[in-house]
Amino acid sequence: MSWSVGSFAENKDLARKIRLEQIVPALRDNKRVILDFSGVSSTTQSFVHALISELIRDFGPGVLSRVAFKSCNDTVKQLVSIVTEYMQYEETTEA
Repeated sequence: MSWSVGSFAENKDLARKIRLEQIVPALRDNKRVILDFSGVSSTTQSFVHALISELIRDFGPGVLSRVAFKSCNDTVKQLVSIVTEYMQYEETTEA
């Protein structure tokens, strides 16, 4: 199933719903997940955080090898990098 988040992905409640209803079940079934940002010109850090931070917390940083980010422009790439780096750093400092 795919979701439309619009050209400016900012709805963190929708991001949470996507994570809980689509991403987490797929990862629990040992599937690879592709997050397609086609048509998204920008996003907020809180949207990306709601979408992926709990994945790193619950599955560990290695989960990122099973999650692909597709069609990200430079703005989206930068925000994804900020969140993933922060969460990986948080995980290593808590361990």
